[in-house]
Amino acid sequence: MAQCRPWWYFFGTIGCMFMLMSGATAGSSSNSPDSAQIDAIFRAAVGPGNVPGAAVLVIRNGEPVFTRGYGVAELRSLKKIDSHTNFRLASVTKQFTAMSIMLLVHDGRLHYDDTLTGIFSDFPAYGKAITIRHLLNHTSGLLDYEDLMPAADPNLPVEQVQISDAGVLDLLKHQTHTKFAPGSKWDYSNSGYVILGLIVEKISGKPFPDFLRERIFAPLEMNATVAYVRGRNTIPDRAFGHSKKNGQWEQTDQSPTSATLGDGGIYTSLDDMARWDRALRRHTLLSEQEMQAGVTPVKVLEGGPAEPDGRPAAYGFGWFLNPYRGHQRMWHYGETIGFRTAIQRVPSDELTIVVLCNRADLNPTALALKVVDLFLGATLKGR
Repeated sequence: MAQCRPWWYFFGTIGCMFMLMSGATAGSSSNSPDSAQIDAIFRAAVGPGNVPGAAVLVIRNGEPVFTRGYGVAELRSLKKIDSHTNFRLASVTKQFTAMSIMLLVHDGRLHYDDTLTGIFSDFPAYGKAITIRHLLNHTSGLLDYEDLMPAADPNLPVEQVQISDAGVLDLLKHQTHTKFAPGSKWDYSNSGYVILGLIVEKISGKPFPDFLRERIFAPLEMNATVAYVRGRNTIPDRAFGHSKKNGQWEQTDQSPTSATLGDGGIYTSLDDMARWDRALRRHTLLSEQEMQAGVTPVKVLEGGPAEPDGRPAAYGFGWFLNPYRGHQRMWHYGETIGFRTAIQRVPSDELTIVVLCNRADLNPTALALKVVDLFLGATLKGR
């Protein structure tokens, strides 16, 4: 629920906007790393020349202290990446999908223990054991829609063979089982988050992009952020995804799975991610108590959440939650054709790093953690 703003909030917002527009600024603490240290990390990673690159945001104590773009948004115009450039978030989208569900729970229109068959009456019987909570924390056991899709015709434009959210639901309706008993194991599920986006549509009576706009993006003034649907809306200041093939950069912006929404369809910029981070910090959309469900790690009977490299992790609703170097953390990463993204929030140190890349060869999570290390190291030295 949006909160009334005291007069000083607007002064702070103006200051935040000025800092974003001005490029990079040094940390507010004498013990913080300077901008040159952060800049060196990303200049080395992106490299010289007019190449696809990255956008980097560092927030400390609620204020942006470093904002900078590296490389170009696309290779035809060679437009430089800056804080307004919009990148496809890929799986960083999931935190917005989870927030949408949590807002419907806040409204009293949905409950975390509601079942899939209770929402979609024609869903197969196996959906009786799958709850909203299972979908949110990746314990549903739903089959991966990527594995169920028919092979795309390589002779057709990719936009003509892309699967939609409704297509994912149809595929799952033709199945008869899950990978495991819901709630017994953890298995990262894009299928589950596509279904969550459709649940938002079903319960709210509005298209998912419209719900996101009305309940999250507009209230937070994330005015450039969109859940992209080709032919229905546009992406301002759009970055296009790229991959390197035979030593040359090629635009690789779309794939057969690029049109789904709930699991990865949002485009946004550093400017708007700063507004999102501020809302999380101030509990603008949901109270701290209401957020607890989403930041409580799931417990399963067998195994548990894991990072991409297989190390043990923790997961809530759209967020990984395992600590870093003993510090409380909320984080996520995104990977899709031509894009790599990451957000690292260290609430105990009031530190957030966002890295958005329009090229497939960078590891934004590792880069973001290098910046986290700079700040945590500076904090330890200052004690």
